[in-house]
Amino acid sequence: MPELPEVEALKDFLTDNLVGHEIVRVLPVAISVLKTYDPPLAAVEGREVTAVHRHGKFLDLETDGGPHFVTHLARAGWLHWKDKLRDAPPRPGKGPLALRVALETGAGFDLTEAGTQKRLAVYVVHDPQQVPGVARLGPDPLAEDFDEARLAALLEGERRQIKGALRDQSLIAGVGNAYSDEILHAAKMSPFKPTSSLSPEETSRLYGALRTTLTEAIERSRGVAAGRLKAEKKSGLRVHGRTGEPCPVCADTIREVSFSDSSLQYCPTCQTGGKPLADRRLSRLLK
Repeated sequence: MPELPEVEALKDFLTDNLVGHEIVRVLPVAISVLKTYDPPLAAVEGREVTAVHRHGKFLDLETDGGPHFVTHLARAGWLHWKDKLRDAPPRPGKGPLALRVALETGAGFDLTEAGTQKRLAVYVVHDPQQVPGVARLGPDPLAEDFDEARLAALLEGERRQIKGALRDQSLIAGVGNAYSDEILHAAKMSPFKPTSSLSPEETSRLYGALRTTLTEAIERSRGVAAGRLKAEKKSGLRVHGRTGEPCPVCADTIREVSFSDSSLQYCPTCQTGGKPLADRRLSRLLK
């Protein structure tokens, strides 16, 4: 799933390639992608893109005097930029293409989604706050006013594991499964650690890891073409998706805990005092 760094890089890429250009056609291929009907999708046609914004993991194309085109790429969605779109309109079928946006220059982009779980979403709204997922977002962790005290205040009173708290978009916007693993590895903290047990020193360490991990990921992605962002993300991850590989810090073997629809990765030496965490799904398979 694209997370804050990749969506920020897409925002910068689209700012360079969309702003000042007119959207001439929006062609939906999969009806499931459309989450709003008023204003209609065609309301952005004939309008110039004046700005591109990011709200957590949402991309927001603002048009001149018109509505906002807001999209969330979900787990398996992606944006593919084309310097020259095909002249023939896309045809509905079983492929991954969900929607196409064409500019007056002949360039544009496709929104695609792999797999069978169709969660990629497009909204056309007068105000981004009309999108439920945007309206419930917590603060952006890279905002200027997001300091250590604000993180401490957000976590105060929470009664859950820190991994889940970091992924909660209503608590902190933009962090998902991959970067929460990376942040906790950098903070030398167990993903199962209760938020209620964090000491001031640990909160300070977590804040530093949060800001540094996301900032460095954005810097790695800056200037990378949209089509290469996925590979860039994977190459920069230290523990997430690297089960069985040596930890780049201590060389211990990176372990995994699996859940019904996701998994987390961590280093026992760096994060859990050398103790492997219980993998409930694996335990059930061994019974």
